[in-house]
Amino acid sequence: MTQRLDGKALAHKLQSQLAADVTSQRGQWDRPPGLAVVMVGDNPASAAYVRNKERACARVGISSFGSHLPAQTSQADVRELIDRLNADDRVDGILIQLPLPPHLDAVALLNRVAPEKAADGLRPENMGRLMRGEPGLRSCTPAGIMAVLKEYDIDPAGKRAVVLGRSILVGKPMALMLLEANATVTVAHSRTEELSALCRQADILVAAVGRPKMIGADWVKPGATIIDVGINRIQDTESGKSRLVGDVDFDTVEPVAGAITPVPGGIGPMTVTMLLHNTILSYRKRFNG
Repeated sequence: MTQRLDGKALAHKLQSQLAADVTSQRGQWDRPPGLAVVMVGDNPASAAYVRNKERACARVGISSFGSHLPAQTSQADVRELIDRLNADDRVDGILIQLPLPPHLDAVALLNRVAPEKAADGLRPENMGRLMRGEPGLRSCTPAGIMAVLKEYDIDPAGKRAVVLGRSILVGKPMALMLLEANATVTVAHSRTEELSALCRQADILVAAVGRPKMIGADWVKPGATIIDVGINRIQDTESGKSRLVGDVDFDTVEPVAGAITPVPGGIGPMTVTMLLHNTILSYRKRFNG
């Protein structure tokens, strides 16, 4: 039978371990770890993500410093806020919630965050350490995927992995992490020729393209591990209600795959967990040097 890779259950397990870690460290140091999330505008999905992160911080024992700015906030004002958070000794991790309003330069603002506080792992310095195989803060979603593979004893070594998507958030760091784990990796995208045939060769297929149910059963090698990063809200034609689906057509692919992550309850909770992990990593490094 196909194995469902339960990211939600693993996230709870890891968050319990992080909470115990924070409790033990509080006995040594005079404050808890601190995470600041900067959100600009009123994107409903972003607001939901931020609430989830704040609740997760509370469960683990991380102080949460949320900053919700109006959509019209200027580049200079967001930059000033980031500078204050960089200088705030209570803050170990900073996350700029994406997407930002179109008038803001997201790359410039992400690069304004101090490298040692970039809890999303997206600063060039952190990406460079990943490229070189050096320790550092890792991009949260790919790191969460690697934790899922480890939990379920799915070893990428020697396997052929295909990553659908080449974003800096998921695709590129995912490919590097799989390569670091000794997989043979292909990165595919919208201009890849014979895309479905390529995907059928994958022992591990990571879908991160943002297209609802794009991956059907005929794209999947029997017995392959399918990692669905997509989070797409669609309207149910029968009920009229909206629901979340992934980039993978779960109902048709599950009988073919050897293992698969559901949406929701797969990679999403692990992304949040890795954000907490990075914050605690930065916290520990600030005190231990």
